[in-house]
Order: sequence, then C-alpha cells, then structure tokens
Amino acid sequence: RGGHGAVPDGTADAIVAGASLVSTLHTIVPRNISPLDSAVLTVGTMKGGYASNVIADTMELTGTVRTFETPVQDLIIKRMTQMCKGVSTTFDVKASLDYHKGYPCTVNRTKPQLDNLVKAAEPIVGRELIIEPKQVMCAEDMSYFLEKVPGCFFFLGSALDMQNIRPHHKSVFDIDER
Repeated sequence: RGGHGAVPDGTADAIVAGASLVSTLHTIVPRNISPLDSAVLTVGTMKGGYASNVIADTMELTGTVRTFETPVQDLIIKRMTQMCKGVSTTFDVKASLDYHKGYPCTVNRTKPQLDNLVKAAEPIVGRELIIEPKQVMCAEDMSYFLEKVPGCFFFLGSALDMQNIRPHHKSVFDIDER
C-alpha cells in the first residue's frame, strides 16, 4: 500500500520496513550466535521504489548467510523468519523469507593434503609466493567433494606483482593477461 510521498498516512512504507528489517537482521549473529561459533549474515541488495515522491509498496532484500556448522545456519534461518514476521506486524506489511540453502562451507579438514599442495606448488611459484590465507567462509562446488573425500581447496592469484593485488569478488578485480 504505497502512496504519494506528501500523503503518507494510510500507506505502508516498504522502504521503511525494509530498512528496519536490515537493521534487525544484523543483530542475529552478535546476539544469537556464540562468539566461539562462526557466522556471517550479509544483506547485499535492497531494491524498492521507483520515484522520489512515491512511497514504495514493494521492497526486496537479498543476501547471504555463511556458517561452518548446520545447526548455526538453522538457528539463523529460524531467527530471520521470526524477524520477518515481526516486521510484518510492526509496519503492517507482508514480509516473507525465501531462503535457499546453497553450497555448504568449504573446509580443508586434513593437513596432509595442504602439505602436498605446498610441496607441489613451491618449485613452480617459489615459497615466498605461497601465502597461507586466513580462514574464510567461502562456498564453492569443492565443498561437496571435501565432504566425501580428503582434499584441499586453495586460491590461485592472478597479480603480476604484490603491489597490484585485485582480489576476486571486489569491484576492482582485473586480470592482467600480458
């Protein structure tokens, strides 16, 4: 129930409801997940409205949830569902959660495979270019393989030098193909 921006009474503002939901969702991890567990909840897009003087009647949020353990993910989904219901009631809007469980987290669980990778890479790139990364919550096809058999997932860089690193999934990503 959008309407004219100059006559907000009688409307249900999807933008205000969506903004409130984003703020509320971002309380899930710090207030529901143990600091000893790992979880990330990111709202990546907010789409709503079509004119500066119109109160939007629809709003869409998209994002991602990353965890290392399924029970943690299940708790986040439960809390997200509850918060959507709360926003529906508070702002008199219809808010729903369309959650798709994607890839499980990619976890290198065995050190021997990592040691074999380093041993194979060292003669090719040199020890100085082998950098052990921080633990990250990536989700890749490889995660399904690593659930079944020991293996090792790794990142392959594309920088020509260590001063011009442009990481994957960043707006500045570029491969110098010279």
